[in-house]
This record gives sequence, structure tokens and C-alpha cells, in this order.
Amino acid sequence: MASNNSNQNQPESGYRRSDRQHFKPRRRHRGLLWSLLIVVLILVTGGVAYGYHVYNDAKNTFDKTYEQGQVNKLRNVSKVISSGKPFSILLLGTDTGALGRSDTGRTDTLIVATINPQKQTAYLTSIPRDTRVQVKGDTQGYEKINAAYTIGGPATAVDTVQNLLDIPIDYYAIVNMGGLEKMVDAVGGIDLTPNMTFKYGHANVVKGQKIHLNGKQALDYSRMRYDDPLGDYGRQKRQRQVLQKLVVKGVGISSITRYKQILTSLNGNMKTDMSFDDMIAVRTKYGDATHHIKSETLQGQDAMIDGISYQIPTMKELQLVSNHIRRTLNLKDSTKLTATSTGTGDNSNYTTSSATGY
Repeated sequence: MASNNSNQNQPESGYRRSDRQHFKPRRRHRGLLWSLLIVVLILVTGGVAYGYHVYNDAKNTFDKTYEQGQVNKLRNVSKVISSGKPFSILLLGTDTGALGRSDTGRTDTLIVATINPQKQTAYLTSIPRDTRVQVKGDTQGYEKINAAYTIGGPATAVDTVQNLLDIPIDYYAIVNMGGLEKMVDAVGGIDLTPNMTFKYGHANVVKGQKIHLNGKQALDYSRMRYDDPLGDYGRQKRQRQVLQKLVVKGVGISSITRYKQILTSLNGNMKTDMSFDDMIAVRTKYGDATHHIKSETLQGQDAMIDGISYQIPTMKELQLVSNHIRRTLNLKDSTKLTATSTGTGDNSNYTTSSATGY
């Protein structure tokens, strides 16, 4: 495959180095940001699982979201949870309408969440949707990682991420981002302070000015990409910001009416291989893993290959991120990562910037 360097689309001043967010801590006393699945888990099971009248409704809802799938698990997940060891979830955000449609779409949001109860910390690692990878079963040499779900469903998406970073994925959750709109409305909207000024769809925000957003506004706020000088990296930050505010708002709700609205918002908008019993077990054993929230982003380099733009992370960056995720899971550093094993291919022909430390 022919390749050539392309710096035309890169923002000035090497923003990725100065703007890196490798596991920066964020203190939260009550809120959890275990990504898309954990938003739902805490909103419902964390707040109402012990209330008889809502418990059955919650169980019925989550029984419908459960799908076993054919995911290749790299370890015994039941043993991990029963022993209270750190675990991981791959969160996939689609933008295609109700899940279950024949048009599965692509996953524009990919987040690896790892929960470490001993350190009382939740870690979020965003993977850029344009990251170049090889996808098993695909006829093309390379794809953007957001195509893995389209090609082979959650099993292929999980397998691709496991290969990319040499990490075990214990669970996955797929959430239609349109469902995010309904969840925000279900909690009565969210308040946040934008980090930039822009107008996009229903979102009209000013940097530094706190604003209340309803579902449509919050969704558009988290969707905007092209006017952000950080591109997809900036959008990932805003998505995490919306999810964080959603969780904080949700855990403070005591109205059964609101909980029923939250449960209704999940119908057709979420699929996961975490059962309701798993959720209850996680809530019981990992409820204190909320004192610190840290986040990072796998950083790539812009490359235009055969007219297609990709993000290509260096091997140094892949090793750095892999090791930090593995350490959050109490695993040894990876010794297996190569350009072949990760599926990113040989990027030696591309101009790369040195990775900064954590």
C-alpha cells in the first residue's frame, strides 16, 4: 500500500504534545464516570437496586439489554469479579438509531474503562476512531478502528482493541448516542462549563460560561468535531464531560418517576454482555472505586494513505498506553507489542513526534 506523509490537516504548534491528558486525576465524591455503561449502571442499579418497587423494573430493562455474544475473553471474568480484582469494559458509542437495526453503523466513540477497587480509581482511555488497524475477517488491508464493529459486531471490535493494546477486555457495552439525548432529558438536563465557544446544531455555548443543556443540546455539544482545533480529540473531551455531568446529576435523583424515565431511555439504545447480576456484584464490590477519575487518550499522527486520513500511533505510544492500562489492571507490562500484533502496520515512513511522559 502506497503511503505518503501529510501534515496539511495538523493544527499548528504540535497541540497533541502540549494538550495530552495521560491519566490526569479528577476528584469526584459521589459521581462515577465508568463511561457509557457505568453511567447507566450507577444511575439505575447504584441508586435503586435496593428499592423493591424499582428493582424489578430495572432488572426487566437490563435483561433486555443483555446479549451474550461470541467475544473472545482473554481471562475468566467471573473469577475476576468474584475476587474483586480490577476489570475492564470496552465502551462503544454508535450514532445510528435504535440498536438492533440492520444498519449497525460505526462506533464513533471507543473508550476502554478500567476499574481498580484497591486504588479506588476509575481510568478512561479514549481511542481515536480514525486509528489505523487491521481487522480480522476484513477484505481490506487496513481499516479505521471504528469500522471493526461494523465488520464483525462487538466480538470483532473487542478483538481488535485487545490486539491493538495487548490488554484483556472483560465486558463490552454498546450505546446509541441518540440514547444519550434521552438519558440527559430523563435526569432533567445537565449543567456544565464549556471549554470553547461554538454553535453547532442545538448547542450554542460560550467558553467559561456555565450553561444548562437539555438532551438535544448535550448531544450536539458532544458531537461537534470540525470546528474544534483538537478535532476528534477535542470531541472526546466533551463527550467525557457530558457523561461525567450526567452521572453526577443521576446519582442525586431520588424520584421514582425520574428513574422510570431513565429506564425507558435505555430501551433499544444499549447492548452489553454484562448481566444484571454482574451489575449488582460490581456495585457491591467496586462501589468505592469512585474517589478518583483519571483519563487519557491514545495519541496518533495524521497520515493520508490512498486518499484516506488515518491516525497512526507510534510503537512508543502504544507501549506507553498499553503498560498504563495493564498496570491499572494489576498486570505486568506488555512484551508482545509489535507493528504486526497491533495491526497498525509499519509506521516508520511517517513523521512522528516524541511521546511525553505521564
